[in-house]
Amino acid sequence: MATGSKKVIYAALAGNALIALTKFVAATITGSSAMLSEGIHSLVDTGNQVLLLNGLKRAQKPPDKNFPFGYGKEIYFWSFVVAILIFGLGAGISIYEGIIHLLHPEPIKTPYINYIVIGIAMIFEGFAWYFAFKEFTKSKGKWSYLTAVQRAKDPSIFVILFEDSAAIIGLVVAFLGIFLGQITGIVYFDGAASIVIGLILAGTATWLAYETKGLLIGESANESKINGIRELASAYDVVEHVNEVLTLHMGPEFILVNISLDFDNSATADKVEKTIEQLDSDIKRNYPLVKRVFVEAEARKVPSIE
Repeated sequence: MATGSKKVIYAALAGNALIALTKFVAATITGSSAMLSEGIHSLVDTGNQVLLLNGLKRAQKPPDKNFPFGYGKEIYFWSFVVAILIFGLGAGISIYEGIIHLLHPEPIKTPYINYIVIGIAMIFEGFAWYFAFKEFTKSKGKWSYLTAVQRAKDPSIFVILFEDSAAIIGLVVAFLGIFLGQITGIVYFDGAASIVIGLILAGTATWLAYETKGLLIGESANESKINGIRELASAYDVVEHVNEVLTLHMGPEFILVNISLDFDNSATADKVEKTIEQLDSDIKRNYPLVKRVFVEAEARKVPSIE
């Protein structure tokens, strides 16, 4: 998963860096507010991809005495930072630029340069989007796309997919703003397009922040894994009842499991110890993402009847 994430991020990074440069050149020549907003958008996206690569790298650091379960949540933190930057920088500056150009509108000079840049940007963005979509489709399995986003434990891929989707929609809006302004002579279309681009970025950032928040706080493993672990534990003769199966994603590739079991009162300490050892082995073999398993021997709590 990490390798696939890096490929997607590198592809998006290269594309956005080139696109940002061409958009800023076009904005300088033509004076288009929408194109300037698009340049800012691509620049923010480029910086975001650098942050995601940093997050992936830091997440691979081995555990130490200060972080005994490793640094896997680094990618969750940096994905959340990316969402904040999209909202604060991308959306904020785009809306600000749009308002300024609505208050002080100016006609766009040589708009055809913008059309050429938008066309080139659509090709680059389309390639990056397809690459991210292909990788996301591969990782989602049998889930629907919406469910896969909600349940995904590696946010880096869907962050790029969301960014690229917002970028393509933003390019369409920029084209419409410039085109409508050219054919109607109404100079307000350009500034309005910049505001719409900002709103698109704000919506994208809000959704990304919402989806990464749960992972950052501490999200459980998917229900199928929890049920599977419960079935494995229930299969042992000395286990009378599985009280709880608590899981926590410490990173995209690290699941922590805590199980509360009610053992047969007649089972010897040696038998219980061997059962725990075997259960640990079975869980890790069936679910490779599970790195640590803690088993608690606890009597079954029967609800009191009053």
